[in-house]
Amino acid sequence: MARHAAPESGITKVYRVEGFTCANCAGKFEENVKRLPGVLDAKVNFAAAKITVTGEATIAELEKAGAFERLKVRPDTGDIATGGNSGKARGAAAFLRTHGSLLAGAALLAAGCLARLALGGHHPVTAAAFAASIVVAGHQLFRTGLNNLIRLDFDMRTLMTVAIIGAALIGEWTEGTVVVILFALSEALERYSMERARRSIRSLMELAPREAPVLRDGREMTVRTDEIEVGDTLIVRPGAKIAMDGIVASGTSAVNQAAITGESVPVPKSPGDEVFAGTLNGEGLLHVRVARLAQDSTISRIIRLVEEAQEGRAPAQAFVDKFAKYYTPVIIAAAALIAVVPPLISGGGWLDWLYQGLAVLVVGCPCALVISTPIAIVSAIGSAAGRGVLIKGGIHLEQLGAVKAIAFDKTGTVTQGIPRLTDVRLFGESVDRRDLLRIAAALEHRSGHPLAAAVTGAAREEGIDFPGTIVDNFTSVTGRGIEGETEGARYRIGSPEWIRIGTDARMEGEWEAYANRLRGEGKTVLAVAKDGEPVAVLGVIDEARPESRGVIGKLHELGIRKTVMLTGDNRDTAAAVARQAGIDDVRAGLMPEDKLEAIRGLASEYGAVAMVGDGVNDAPALAAATVGIAMGGAGTDAALETADIALMGDDLGKLPYAIRLSRKTLAVIRQNIAFALIVKLAALLLVVPGWLTIWIAILSDMGATLIVALNAMRLMRVRA
Repeated sequence: MARHAAPESGITKVYRVEGFTCANCAGKFEENVKRLPGVLDAKVNFAAAKITVTGEATIAELEKAGAFERLKVRPDTGDIATGGNSGKARGAAAFLRTHGSLLAGAALLAAGCLARLALGGHHPVTAAAFAASIVVAGHQLFRTGLNNLIRLDFDMRTLMTVAIIGAALIGEWTEGTVVVILFALSEALERYSMERARRSIRSLMELAPREAPVLRDGREMTVRTDEIEVGDTLIVRPGAKIAMDGIVASGTSAVNQAAITGESVPVPKSPGDEVFAGTLNGEGLLHVRVARLAQDSTISRIIRLVEEAQEGRAPAQAFVDKFAKYYTPVIIAAAALIAVVPPLISGGGWLDWLYQGLAVLVVGCPCALVISTPIAIVSAIGSAAGRGVLIKGGIHLEQLGAVKAIAFDKTGTVTQGIPRLTDVRLFGESVDRRDLLRIAAALEHRSGHPLAAAVTGAAREEGIDFPGTIVDNFTSVTGRGIEGETEGARYRIGSPEWIRIGTDARMEGEWEAYANRLRGEGKTVLAVAKDGEPVAVLGVIDEARPESRGVIGKLHELGIRKTVMLTGDNRDTAAAVARQAGIDDVRAGLMPEDKLEAIRGLASEYGAVAMVGDGVNDAPALAAATVGIAMGGAGTDAALETADIALMGDDLGKLPYAIRLSRKTLAVIRQNIAFALIVKLAALLLVVPGWLTIWIAILSDMGATLIVALNAMRLMRVRA
């Protein structure tokens, strides 16, 4: 379809949408928006109640496109603050506004039933009460259904409209009215189920306070969070929530970060430590220097990622959407054949077979089938987010359950990521120990590698002043080490193999023996060379996480057939850590491209494979794996953006939970789809002996929808 877009039409805007009643209606709204002049593309996220529009469209045009559902549209400002404390006061009015038609229709249905008992089923008062109930409770259904019928657009509302009109024409007022009421009730239950599934996201949105005390120009003032700027100083009193991401400027305390990272134990905080919006301060007074604006905070990014994750359709959901597209017209055709063909063949019973055809339309309504997958995906992703596991799409949630092999990076993944310098051995007399540590720390200070912290930390502990040491021509060689020039000499720090490559003389036996002994103790060896001559060996230990062995054991119990460690470290060191953790296989001395090839090899052997890493150095392997899992750590941009799944608390123990949740979700989706189809097939088979009634059709359709929704909501109770 041709678009008449203005030059600026490539702009993408996001809007919040109020009033969605079902996934089908969300899809129709999306198609209507795509037809607007000036709109290049549109994508509805039903789970998050949002629409992303590429092109130009006014809010009035968007609401006109959603007029069939009386949708209300407003710009998504990115403000995670909620509507304040007036929600309860408006609760009753909002309930009546949302469900008033259903309640009035139900009251008229009751009046009609009483009139039927008192006056008879064919009395005008009885018919009028039922007709009024149909009009009041079903006016929106009819408006959409008739418009769809005119356009030959067959969906569940079209089915219901034809069935209800047909029931009225043949005098089945009671059953036609019950269809309207129960269809409206079914939609209300679907909305309630989706709201329950979204509740974990709403709870995240409510974590951060909307205002906070700030120290400006020596005075304390209370400021709205959207007015707080980077560099402002927050005053966080004991027991208060932290309003913004920032760095502790002064004070010490313990902060409960469970809502963001899933850590159950409060984390000690002192000057220089990072804190996150929405976390709860303990007993100390903190002054926090704001590091991110409200819309860029960790909690805001988590909410955006979860909403984007809900937008991505899992393969099972794609199957259901495609199936429903063809299923609906087939049901209408089958109902028409049932209503027309038997009377033509037998020569009579038109009303009876028309009744059967109408019952087929009701039982064929695909409500339960359409809702079966999205509500399960939303429930699972929302529940996982509340437990510190970010799953960035239904497809990743589904793929995780099929994983048979898992590869782990070593440093910061299997190990604690807190390396300590334990050994310093000098060779030769060209440099003394303190000078060596000063120079090594000055170089490592410029490196982002986890091992650098061990060297700089040891220098600080010994009171060595290294930041003032000038380093020129600094370079970092990924997977090998670093080098730079200082005080008239060129230094190189890295793996002994790399150091050997750059030296004129081979390492002496004594040096190699010492390095091998350190490796046997599970330590990483760093060699230091000055002007091409080896001068020292450093031993660094990064012990396996205490929970690693238990986690690997649980993974094997879950049916993971292969666990592999992929590391750039030495084989002896890696093997020692792998033994502590219980990992099956070790592949050491790998560059990033080697890890990539290892992942491809595992995929060819085991099919679905997961890679667990830090999201930066392991990026190629994370991208190549079926599922990339980052040890995210709250606020780690690279981990959040590059991986399919992020373990927010750097808690490896959440990995078995994520796999169990994935498999449980797949099981629930299969159960829902199978149940919805079996119930409908069983009801349709009742047509053969002529036993299918609209009452049975109503109960099978509404019952299936309710059971499917309740079954999916069980996923919110899966524990970490």
